[in-house]
Amino acid sequence: MFKNNNLNAVSFGEVLFDVFGEDKKVGGAPLNLALRTHSFGFPVTMISAVGNDDNGQELKNYIAKNGVNIATILTHLYHETGIVQVSLNERGSATYEIKFPSAWDFIEINAEIKKAVWQADIFFFGSLACRNTVSKNTLFELLKSNPDMYKVFDVNLRAPHYTVEVLKELMDLSDFIKFNDDEILEIALELGFQSDSLEENILFIAENTNTKSICVTRGKHGSILLWEGSFYYHEGFVVKVVDTVGAGDSYLAALIAKLISDKEPQKALDFASAVGAIVASHPGANPEIDTIEIERFLGNEQ
Repeated sequence: MFKNNNLNAVSFGEVLFDVFGEDKKVGGAPLNLALRTHSFGFPVTMISAVGNDDNGQELKNYIAKNGVNIATILTHLYHETGIVQVSLNERGSATYEIKFPSAWDFIEINAEIKKAVWQADIFFFGSLACRNTVSKNTLFELLKSNPDMYKVFDVNLRAPHYTVEVLKELMDLSDFIKFNDDEILEIALELGFQSDSLEENILFIAENTNTKSICVTRGKHGSILLWEGSFYYHEGFVVKVVDTVGAGDSYLAALIAKLISDKEPQKALDFASAVGAIVASHPGANPEIDTIEIERFLGNEQ
């Protein structure tokens, strides 16, 4: 499926349970990225923290069972494992109530974490981990510690847990940024630029940060990718949406895996669009995906 999946990926940030009424599912955008990337055959390490509680042990067991390295998931005695209350509207779109503080707000550097990042080829991170000073300082130190790794910023805004100032700093340290359409319009406007054109907003961000590779997802309308100075497009696949939780994370994991491995941007965008659509058509953030199902989606385009 990939020309080169011998690339070490590291994902930094929240691991938690998404709670839907009486049901709970493993979640957290960085963890979703880690799990999906590993499902494609890449070695992946998760940097995070859980509480010394049943939820924390359950999370670590699940992550390890699914092949992701948990040696860099800390266990805190005084902070509980993360919980998010998820509400779905009639279209399956989610809103989130994120418990604060949680163990993943207190990720501190140790020798194992330093080693994992130094060996990383790809480093995934988001903005939510910066809501508390401890994890924020750790993230910034790690981003600056290995100049050779490919740094992928999944913006993933969750009000009120971000500031434009911190977002700008993170963008300046990134090699690749993924927004949804609402996020890029909001951030560009806060930085002094206003346009209804997504392409113009993408170029504004590229010109005003150190990041020249940018992707914007547009829900059912597909996505846009700026890669090496050219735009690439996908109109999206039509599916019956069960819920959107984790679909964007799987999309990004698929996109980066294909881009970094195969260096073919249009095929990467097509592949990622298929993966994201399949996840949206299943419940939860991390459904198993059959390669035959991906090939069926892609075959319909050919």
